[in-house]
Amino acid sequence: MTTVRPSAGHTDVAGELALVEEPPFRVPRDRADLHLFLQAALTLEHLTIPPYLTAMYTLHPGANRPAFYAVRAVVLEEMLHMALVANVLNAVDGRPRVAHSRFVTGYPARLPYSKDRFPVALRHFGVAALETFLHIERPEYVAEPPGHPSVADDDGWTSIGQFYNTIGAGLVQLAEELGEAELFRGDPRLQVGPEHFYNSGGEIFRVADLPSALEALRVITEQGEGVDHTVYNTDDRIFGEVREPAHYFRFDEILRQRKYGPYDTPVSGPTGAALDVDWAAAYPIDPEAKVADFPAGSEVRRAADRFNEGYARLLCVLEDAFTGDPEALGRAVPGMLALRELAERLSRNPHPDPARRQRGLHASATYEVTDEHFARARGGHLGAP
Repeated sequence: MTTVRPSAGHTDVAGELALVEEPPFRVPRDRADLHLFLQAALTLEHLTIPPYLTAMYTLHPGANRPAFYAVRAVVLEEMLHMALVANVLNAVDGRPRVAHSRFVTGYPARLPYSKDRFPVALRHFGVAALETFLHIERPEYVAEPPGHPSVADDDGWTSIGQFYNTIGAGLVQLAEELGEAELFRGDPRLQVGPEHFYNSGGEIFRVADLPSALEALRVITEQGEGVDHTVYNTDDRIFGEVREPAHYFRFDEILRQRKYGPYDTPVSGPTGAALDVDWAAAYPIDPEAKVADFPAGSEVRRAADRFNEGYARLLCVLEDAFTGDPEALGRAVPGMLALRELAERLSRNPHPDPARRQRGLHASATYEVTDEHFARARGGHLGAP
């Protein structure tokens, strides 16, 4: 498929800035500002994926299958969210950037765009990991965008939903100022459609105007936090699918070892069927592990390096899909399967460091993706289409 090039008037300055800077706590004021916020949203959506994958990949083979599939479903929806954000960014004539070392957060990380400076580490499946996931996805039922009378000027974002509310307020404001057609002047050929994306909980859809852009932000928020004051997302109403708990409540089910029933609320907690969880059926890992911890030349070191290069290759595929070749998404599936095999193989190896091995720790994927990894993934041409 022929790659679509950015328009002549296109600028990538905001995308470059968002790779290294957090957006200010205010509503986006112009197109460049909007690009900055949306690129930041891509970074935020991606930040959640390695911790969720780590929990999956450290499970013992065949253990905790309900928990495995629950986390896997959330990962697939986070990838859907990345694609939806990319569609919004392309629709407003931006350029999504994901295949760059500055896009990949080093772990342990700090949850961005959050006033509480919460740490996010790569942890094995267990209570600590789930508590981190719940903090990331926690609902905030009073989370107006900056500038609203109820929000103090010195506040920071209190939830991912509030961050997306801020982007939505900027979209509405700029559509009024510039005109909807002028704001959404991006090339429609850059849009990822349902024929390109593996469907698992919600669907990708093209963004061409203000209603579809706001709908994309709504899907992202409600799949994570649930509809206001409820346990469930709106996939049944928007996509005609079976009603499912939002991300926060799927993780809460695992932690509490009980399913949410059809009439349960965030206040009631889960009252449905028991969910069997074997907390010991996971390989413990060092949440601060680095490739440098593994001896040079060892099989563990080679596997960790291969994983990081494979992850760079996966991000290159996603950037290709978001910048002109939506059909490239089909190549992401075998890439994900190869990464899973490598990560699971790593976690089954006791840590090569004697002190860590004595503590019962195992090796793990580190998600340290460098410019060199991207250069090799691109065949030596970093940033080439």
